[in-house]
Amino acid sequence: MATKNLNKRQKQRDVRQLTGWTLLLLGLAVGAVAVALKRWTLLLVGAAAVLLVPWMVVLGLTLPASTEVRNWSLAWIGLDVLMAAGCAATALLGLRGDPTVRLTASATAAVAVLDAWFDITTSASGAALVQALACAVAEAGLAVACVMLAVGTAHESAPPPPGARDVRR
Repeated sequence: MATKNLNKRQKQRDVRQLTGWTLLLLGLAVGAVAVALKRWTLLLVGAAAVLLVPWMVVLGLTLPASTEVRNWSLAWIGLDVLMAAGCAATALLGLRGDPTVRLTASATAAVAVLDAWFDITTSASGAALVQALACAVAEAGLAVACVMLAVGTAHESAPPPPGARDVRR
C-alpha cells in the first residue's frame, strides 16, 4: 500500500515536472516566433522607407503646384478633432497610470507635427504665415510633451492605477 502511494506521488511529480518543461519549451518557441515576426516586420518597414524615396521623386515631378480641394474645412477640422481626441485620451490614460498612455502620446505627437506641417505649407504669405508659425510653435510644444510621455520621462511620476500598490517609494 505504501509503495502504491509512493508510486502515485512520484507519478504526479513526474507529470508536474513534464508539464513545467513543456510549458517552458512552448514559451521559448512562442518567444522565438515573436522575435522572428518582429524582425520581418522591421525589415518590411525598412523596405518601405527605401521604396518611398523614388515615390517622393515621382510625386515631386508630377504633382501640380496648386489644386482645388473639396471639403477643405472638413479636412482641417478633422485633423484638429483627431489631435483633441489624442490629447484627451493621453490625459485620461496618463492620469489613470495606464502604460498604454505611451501609444496615445506617440500618436498625438505625430498628429501635432502633421498639423504644424500642413499649417505652414498650405498658408498664404504674410499674416496667414505668421499665424501658422505661431500655431506651429504651440503644436511643437505639444509634440515635445507627448514624446516625453511616450518615452517615460513624464509618465514615471503619474499616480498608480486605482487599487494598485504604489511602488514609487
